[in-house]
Amino acid sequence: SWAAGDACSRAVNLALLVQKGEIGLPSVLTAKTWGFYDVLFKGKPFEFQRPYGSYVMENVLFKISFPAEFHAQTAVEAAVTVHMKLAEMGKTSDDIKSVRIRTQEAAIRIIDKQGPLDNFADRDHAINYMVAFPLIHGRLTTEDYTDAAASDPRIDALRGKIFCVEEKQFSTDYHDPEKRSIGNALLVELNDGTVLDEVVVEYPIGHKRRRQEGIPVLMSKFERHIKPHFEEAHQKKILDVVTDAKTLSSMPVDKFTELFVKP
Repeated sequence: SWAAGDACSRAVNLALLVQKGEIGLPSVLTAKTWGFYDVLFKGKPFEFQRPYGSYVMENVLFKISFPAEFHAQTAVEAAVTVHMKLAEMGKTSDDIKSVRIRTQEAAIRIIDKQGPLDNFADRDHAINYMVAFPLIHGRLTTEDYTDAAASDPRIDALRGKIFCVEEKQFSTDYHDPEKRSIGNALLVELNDGTVLDEVVVEYPIGHKRRRQEGIPVLMSKFERHIKPHFEEAHQKKILDVVTDAKTLSSMPVDKFTELFVKP
C-alpha cells in the first residue's frame, strides 16, 4: 500500500540522517506529556514480536497472479480452479446455485461488500466481485474492473449467490507470525444439486511458503512490464542485474535506479 511505502521512505531517510551524524532528540519517545509514548501510547513503551532482523524482507508478499486486494488473492485462485472444473463438466457459471467462501475475519471486515459497486476501486475491494468474475471468465485482470467489464449482468447475478463465513482457523493463521496465511475456501453448489469438492488455498502464490513456485511467475511479470518501455538490449541489461544476486547486492542504489531511465 502507499502507507507502507511512505513509512519505508521515512525510515530510510532517518537512517541516512543518522549515518551523516544527526544526533536527533534523545527524549522524543520518553519525554513526559509531549513524548511519543505519552501522546500516542498512553505512556507505554513500544513492544516488539521479535528483535530487529530480516523478518519483514523474508516475508514480503508479492502480488503476482491477480490484481486483487490481498485478502482475496487465494479466493480468486480458487475461483479460477472452479471455473476450469466447471468447463471439464460441461458446465458454466450459469449452472451455479450458491458459492460459500470460508475466509478470514479481516476479509469479511474489509472486502465483503454487498450492493452496487460504482467504480474500479469498489470492485477490486469486493470479494464477491473478485470471485464472480473468474468463475464466469476464468481470469481476473486490471481491465476486468472497468465499467465496461462490470456491465455484464451475469456478474451481479452471481454476486448475489456468493456469501462469506468466517473460518476461525484461517483467522488464527492469518495473525500467526510463523504462517501469515491468507486462506480462502470455495464450496460451490450447482442448480442440479451437485456439490463440487471444496477448493482450499491457504497461501497466495506471492507468499514466502510458495517462493519456489512464485519467483518464476514474478520474473515473468517483471519482464512483461519492462518490455514496452525498453529496447531488447536494455531489457537484457536490467535482467542480467536483477537475476544475479551478487551483482545486485553490490550495486549502488543510484546505479540500479538509473537502469530504469530510458536511454
